[in-house]
Order: sequence, then structure tokens, then C-alpha cells
Amino acid sequence: MNTRPVLLVIAHGSRDPRHAATVHALIERVRSQRPGLRVETGFLDFNVPSVQGVLESLAAEGVRDVVALPLLLTRAFHAKADIPAVLREAPARLRIRQADVLGPSPLLLSALERRLYEAGLTPAEKSSTGVVLASAGSSDPEAIAVIADIAREWWHTGWCAVRPAFASASLPRTEDAVRELRALGCERVAVAPYVLAPGFLPDRIARGAAGADVRADVLGPAPEVARLLLERYDAARRPALAALGA
Repeated sequence: MNTRPVLLVIAHGSRDPRHAATVHALIERVRSQRPGLRVETGFLDFNVPSVQGVLESLAAEGVRDVVALPLLLTRAFHAKADIPAVLREAPARLRIRQADVLGPSPLLLSALERRLYEAGLTPAEKSSTGVVLASAGSSDPEAIAVIADIAREWWHTGWCAVRPAFASASLPRTEDAVRELRALGCERVAVAPYVLAPGFLPDRIARGAAGADVRADVLGPAPEVARLLLERYDAARRPALAALGA
């Protein structure tokens, strides 16, 4: 019998059908990387199934252990408030551990570079290219600080420069960061969306990237992202495994 906890990936949800399609493609890649692991998806809003609906179904089946993994890149309001509130309403028979959000992680930097190279950049152009690290944005100062830290870390891997930008709530906007990199003298400018799936804010990033030479796709089902989901799942399981002496 499979005694591993079910992995419940919690996505934000969107009215844009591309969002759910991308989330499901990522989940399929996760399943392909670890056959035998049961992976379910629940959405906080707009899409079905809801997180609460999935939890109730799992409890009705007799499932006991669940690792709930926020499909989020930073610890902002959804990770700190929305998701814990939903999990508190789960059926009492379920033992739920909330995994960490995905970012920051070196795997995400690898996925960002993958998307830039898929969009036409080459590794030989890295040192002469300025990159806009374009995120959705947040009113949470912790989340904004994390994006700035990621930009600095990524710059130290060999780019001409890396500047953070935000589609909402914070400044600068993508187009402003593109102009800043032009003024800095970078030979070319690329925009790397630090977002997981298409939707309203990623579309705003795309519009702001009109003046760039290269615009990468969203992270989506990049293999590095799928691997990171499994790393977060494993980390959330470890306390229980230690208690069992495994």
C-alpha cells in the first residue's frame, strides 16, 4: 500500500483559461518525474476543483496524510493568510503539512535561463545582456525584498545587469526597467517573467516588454519547476519520516 502523503498543489486560479492549462501541464510533469506519487490540484479562486473540495474528497476516500504545496513564488498574502485559512477548514481526519513556497531557489534561476535561451538568447550573449526580472508584484514588503535579492543573486551569475520590475502594487514597471537597462549601456535587453502561468498580470508584463530585444515565456511546466515542487514536498515530509524513524 502506498503510504506516502498525497501532494496537493494549491494554485491561485484565474479567469484566463491559459492559467489552469499551464498548471495542469506542470502537474503532469511532476507526475512524470515521480511515478506513483499521487498529485492533486486545487484552486483558491476562479477554477475547479476548489482546495476545499479536493480536501473533502480525499477525506471521504480515507486519505490521512496530505502535503499542501502553495504554487507561489514568494511568501506573500496568499501563502501567509489565504492558504492557511483554507487548510484550517479541512476535514478533521486529515493530517496536513503546508510546504514552503517555491522561491527563492537556484532551480528557478535555471528555469528562467532556460526560458531566455528558448526565446533566442545564447549563453555567449549573457555578459552583454541586461535582464528585467519581471514579477507580478505584491504589497508585501517581504515579497518585494525577495525579488530584489533574487535579481542581485542572478546578476552575479554573469549577466550585464539584472533589474527587478513589477506588474502591480510596486515599482518600477517592466517598461521602466527596460529603459534603465538601455541607458546603462547593455548591448541587448531581455525580459524574464518571474511568473508561473499566463494571465492578466503576465500579459501586462508582456506589454511592458515591447521595447526589449527578447521576451521569455512564463516558467510554466519547466522541468526545473517540477523538480522544485518535489523538493518542497520531500522537505515537508521529513519531520514525519524522522518521527517514524525512517
